[in-house]
Amino acid sequence: MNRILIAEDEPRIVSFLEKGLRANGYTTTTATNADEVISMTLNDSFDLLLLDLGLPGKDGLTVLEELRGQGATVAIIILTARDEINDKVAGLEGGADDYLTKPFRFEELLARIRLRMRNQQRTTIKEEIELSVGEVILNLRTRRVEWKNKDIELSAREFILLETLIRHRGQVMSREQLLDRVWGYDYDPGSNIVDVYVGYLRKKLSSDLIETVRGMGYRLRG
Repeated sequence: MNRILIAEDEPRIVSFLEKGLRANGYTTTTATNADEVISMTLNDSFDLLLLDLGLPGKDGLTVLEELRGQGATVAIIILTARDEINDKVAGLEGGADDYLTKPFRFEELLARIRLRMRNQQRTTIKEEIELSVGEVILNLRTRRVEWKNKDIELSAREFILLETLIRHRGQVMSREQLLDRVWGYDYDPGSNIVDVYVGYLRKKLSSDLIETVRGMGYRLRG
């Protein structure tokens, strides 16, 4: 289960974030001052840090600088009321992975968290370069796809969809699961975007590669 450290001293915002994140399957811990954030981040194993720039003790940008300077690799999303371009540039150049200004919609924050989590998971599997099933080979480093020894052009979204199906080969993946893993946020439940992209992959590769499991979702053969 992914662990998130919430660095925020406003109780109302902490409560809002904890409720929403826990409802989406994340484990949360809270830090309310700068020194606590630095100590907890460096001495515990969090997957992501939500960092407010207005914490007591030290400016949030200083906290960010100290964390990166001491080798912290945790994904960091800044959540702040500061909306000046200079602050955004300083935060991103200082090592933050994303920057979101208050007030914000929780759905947008959730999408950004999911994206960072996926990126973190990919970078931790450094030894894995290729995925394959049957005559299909995905090179995760070059983002190239081969099928029957021919290069196949896939869009970024098509590539991620195929990668997801290969990683879960033999397993039925529901449309909701694929939406979450490939698009990173919830579409209208009536959207047919997954079906459309499965159709694209079938046309570019093989019509038999992806099996439709009626009433449940899709399964990769092989």
